[in-house]
Amino acid sequence: MTKITKGRLTPKEEELMQFLWEYGPISISKLVELYAEPRPHFNTVSTVVRRLEGKGYVSHNETDGAFHYYATVPKENFRDRSFMNLIKNYFGGSYYGAVSALVEDDKITADELKELLRLVERKGK
Repeated sequence: MTKITKGRLTPKEEELMQFLWEYGPISISKLVELYAEPRPHFNTVSTVVRRLEGKGYVSHNETDGAFHYYATVPKENFRDRSFMNLIKNYFGGSYYGAVSALVEDDKITADELKELLRLVERKGK
């Protein structure tokens, strides 16, 4: 797999990448089946896949005349980049601000925070 090449992903592209990370290599018709009802049209999914190929996120193999598409970018690389952008754009680059927001919104428990602190302490050793 290669690194992320260019361009941010739209929500539709991100959704399709999730399928490719989980199920790829996969054909367009099988991708369509993975969507909840109402499913997008075959041509719509095909267009999104081609856009992702153009951006360098997706490639394909041909087997018995059928194309099977797969992600060229590891999910972890994309996750790291997306997380950094989230922190930068919504929390002014402050990881502390992000964790504070989770605490304020009751999205993280005291036990989870204690576990995070243990991880930080272990990492520092």
